[in-house]
Amino acid sequence: MILYRKITTDELCRELFNDFIRRQNVTKCWRREKDEWVIRDDPFIDDWTEEEYIELVSLLKRTLCRGGFVYGAFMNNSLKGFVSVEAGVFCPEQRYLDLSSIHVSEDMRGSGIGKALFQAAKAWATENGARKLYISAHSAVESQAFYKAMGCVEAKVYHQGHVAEEPYDCQLECEL
Repeated sequence: MILYRKITTDELCRELFNDFIRRQNVTKCWRREKDEWVIRDDPFIDDWTEEEYIELVSLLKRTLCRGGFVYGAFMNNSLKGFVSVEAGVFCPEQRYLDLSSIHVSEDMRGSGIGKALFQAAKAWATENGARKLYISAHSAVESQAFYKAMGCVEAKVYHQGHVAEEPYDCQLECEL
């Protein structure tokens, strides 16, 4: 049975992710070429290094310290998925809140955890004054299929900081 709950600052540490498998074997990605989205072969394995796990812990703690949302899915007390949303609406005409991360452990993908985490993020964003979630999303075909299934579309306004940081990401929004 999966237990969903908020994650607190006190429990955020590298050990929380001991049973979490980030690995994603990517073969095809969406790319924007001449104002058109196309699928291109771009094989690579996406996985986090030890340093990236440590950075993730720091970023999630910062999210909570600034009033944001970090929510997890646990099975047998092991973290199997998490989502984070940053506090503070940006782009006044769109009223975006930034969904800064959503990940499901490789061994649990396809089990509905991602959908449940996304719904929790939407509920929190609604309660905190947003009209839309903003997502700078991994361009892998499988990742984009998930976001499309959640109702995401290309963002009306791009967050230039996200574009500069991850130029191959797809900039998406989801109406709440």
